[in-house]
Amino acid sequence: MTPNQIRQAGMQALAKTLGPVGMVRFIQQFDTGKGDYTRERGQWLGDLTIEQIVKEAGEAGRPT
Repeated sequence: MTPNQIRQAGMQALAKTLGPVGMVRFIQQFDTGKGDYTRERGQWLGDLTIEQIVKEAGEAGRPT
């Protein structure tokens, strides 16, 4: 079997056994994402402290 045929057979087996939603949930477990969170978080957090993050998160949840 070619790699594509193996992939197709695997998808069919997953869909048959788990159903379409279960198949998607199973496959999502293997998506590791992209990038390096530890290295990149400084770019989007800047110099915020934990206290500032908690405060802003709390304020974001309040109705205006």
